Amino acid sequence: MAKEAPQKTIHLMARALRNPHLWVVAVMVALLVVIHYHEAFTNVWILERISSILGLGLTRQTFERILFLMPIAYGAAMLGTGGGLSILVLAAAAMLPRVFLISPEPREALFETGGVIFTGVLLVALLDALQKGRRRLSELETSQSMLNLQIKRLGMLYAISSIVSQSLQVGRVLSAAIDKVRQLMETEAAWLYLWDEEQKKLRLAVSSGLSEAVVPEALGLGEGFDGVVAESRQPMTIESTSADSLFRSTLLIGIGLQSVLIVPLIAKGEMVGTLGVGSHSAHHFPSDEVDLLRATSDQISMAIENARLYDRERLVAEALRVSERNYRELFENASDAIWVHDLSGKILALNSALERLTGYKRDDLIGANVSMLVPSHSMTKVDKEAHDKVLRGEHAETLEQELVKEDGSVVIVQMGTSLITKDGQPWAFQHIARDVTEEKRIQDNLRFYLQQVGQAQEAERKRIARELHDETSQALVVVSRNLDDLASGNTKLSIQDIKKQVRSILQGVRHFSQQLRPSILDDLGLLPAVKWLASDLIKNYNIIADVEVVGNQRKLPPEADLMLFRIIQEALTNVRKHSEANRVCVRVEFADHNTKVIVSDNGKGFEMPARVDDLARTGKLGLTGMQERTQLLGGTLTIDSKLGKGATVTVEVPL
Repeated sequence: MAKEAPQKTIHLMARALRNPHLWVVAVMVALLVVIHYHEAFTNVWILERISSILGLGLTRQTFERILFLMPIAYGAAMLGTGGGLSILVLAAAAMLPRVFLISPEPREALFETGGVIFTGVLLVALLDALQKGRRRLSELETSQSMLNLQIKRLGMLYAISSIVSQSLQVGRVLSAAIDKVRQLMETEAAWLYLWDEEQKKLRLAVSSGLSEAVVPEALGLGEGFDGVVAESRQPMTIESTSADSLFRSTLLIGIGLQSVLIVPLIAKGEMVGTLGVGSHSAHHFPSDEVDLLRATSDQISMAIENARLYDRERLVAEALRVSERNYRELFENASDAIWVHDLSGKILALNSALERLTGYKRDDLIGANVSMLVPSHSMTKVDKEAHDKVLRGEHAETLEQELVKEDGSVVIVQMGTSLITKDGQPWAFQHIARDVTEEKRIQDNLRFYLQQVGQAQEAERKRIARELHDETSQALVVVSRNLDDLASGNTKLSIQDIKKQVRSILQGVRHFSQQLRPSILDDLGLLPAVKWLASDLIKNYNIIADVEVVGNQRKLPPEADLMLFRIIQEALTNVRKHSEANRVCVRVEFADHNTKVIVSDNGKGFEMPARVDDLARTGKLGLTGMQERTQLLGGTLTIDSKLGKGATVTVEVPL
């Protein structure tokens, strides 16, 4: 240590002597000393010349002393505060002898010298403050740059954290995160290996910026960089791969990476893989970048572990049906209404579906008694048929139950009940309810419709039987008698007269058959049959019926022809019987992928029920039949009608 001190001093002195600013200051001080003591150099004419031009309102000595501030300021600016103070001391030492030995006015000279020294101190202090300010500003700029960098990195870390928390599927998480890792580390490549416990291998999971053709699919412990990192569980940094034999032994050399940083993926003390980044150029990875990648690897490791834990928990949940997380998700997102109330009826929890079903807000129901929802007479039924059973450990059958909505209306639900235990003791009842109000209404309408259809069919059978008995049968009896009379010679009728009677009966039968199912539909198709229906309206009922065809006519399947014919027939029958219209238009539109039929009239119209399903209940069985046939064709039926403004029936089927 004793030998090092002189050597260090010599080194500092040599360094100072090599500083050009020191020599500039020395020359300035020497020149000012010569000028200040020019009386000692009276034989030098140039000094006399300089002394003669000094002045500017100041005495020569005063001006000379002020000039000493120049090397002080220069020294403080170029050599720092210590240099400025040293030159200040040197200037004071140069000025003070003249004050006491040469100056004719020592007091004034001392005052001026003191002022120069004080000004020099202020000047050095000011320059020191300026230099410190510059350094502080530079430090602040550097800190700001570092802060911006840290903010950027934190943002990327947050983005990675968001990605890994969005999904519990390892593949999706890693694929989305690896690109963010490459952006975060500002490298050209990134890759991730996962540890295969069964095969005892590292297997490439994802990569970014790398050609999969030259990246090893699997590595053992100790093989390549990733194998070494996995084995040692320590980060590895290679700033130049050209001289590294280990790197040359791996297939990654084919990618042309020059700098590599790899960190292990550790989750709960277990190695789950490795995460690496690389650059095509030489790159120094400082400790903060290593820490940054390790922090990222911790996030990814946690995501991997969470995904694996999720898989295990999911298997356990499927086996034991005890998974609070899955239950909560099912509870909140279920389309069926779910609520839980304790043994006394206090509602403890409910889902959004119950809010939508009843109209109550969650805050209105939490803590309230279940009697708000279930009428008292129905609650007795629930207690006996559901609560008592589940308390005995039996399975409660699904009940059909009424619920009271906020507006006082009632909905019908199918409700299942289960028991929730806590510490092995009954704690609460859980109810799952599905709204079947519409289904019940549809079923009621369907039963009513089927009842009405059955009655209509029976009435139609009676009508057919009556027409056959009153007309056809009697006509045949007359013909039979006429034939008997003709055979016995007791009639004036000829065989031609009897033939006319038979032809008249045959014509009636044909007309009757046409009403049941016109042969023109089977022989010629839908459009001629529709035109036949229109002509019948004009001929027999004095209703003008127009048939319009739009698009390229095409042949439809026989069942579609029959269904559309019956729909149009029913629509025209309604016009004839109920609308009091004198004009109707049937428009058939053939498009590329569908066929549309529009039947509109100028009759008196009618009020539509709130739901098409309620047509049967209001007695409009014909319209209900039209709807049923449309649904069989996979199409839609639209009915637009108002009192006094006619009616329009639109059928659109995908044919």
